Amino acid sequence: MQFESREQILKTNLKTILILIISIVIISLLSLKNLFFKSTYLLKSFGELSVDPEIAFTNNKPTFLEFYAEWCEVCKEMAPQVSAFKDEYEKDINFVFLNVDNQKWGNYIQKFAVNGIPQVNLFDKKGNLISTYIGKQDEIKIRESINNLEKEEKSYEEIINAEFSTIQENKNNEISPRSHG
Repeated sequence: MQFESREQILKTNLKTILILIISIVIISLLSLKNLFFKSTYLLKSFGELSVDPEIAFTNNKPTFLEFYAEWCEVCKEMAPQVSAFKDEYEKDINFVFLNVDNQKWGNYIQKFAVNGIPQVNLFDKKGNLISTYIGKQDEIKIRESINNLEKEEKSYEEIINAEFSTIQENKNNEISPRSHG
């Protein structure tokens, strides 16, 4: 009889410990999900936060134009930094975010010769292209360029980092002889 009660107590304690461990794991995962998914969420929200490019190039404000894709790992990595720039400078600068997978931005992708992402183009208030950054960039360098947008004398600079994503050709809308399209 005493042996059965000890066995029952052990089973109960074991169940309690197991439930406690599972609870701790679940709570940890839920609390850390923001850490894991924050940059992906930021990247997905860029399109909603964007100023329309037609307005940006005509409203007499400097423009920060970023070409990105939601699948781009470098874009995800830079998303918190770009979001911080937007929060800091959005009163003085247009922030335009164009997803390269969206066909409606094809004319801008061609116009600015986008073949690697992220690509950030900085324009002065007259719409003149001042800087182009391709790939992962140092926050300090982009911040310097943003702060220099108001200066009168500017010369064009292009900075390419080997850490970038090549744009993937979208073949969803291609017509082949067998597509009956």
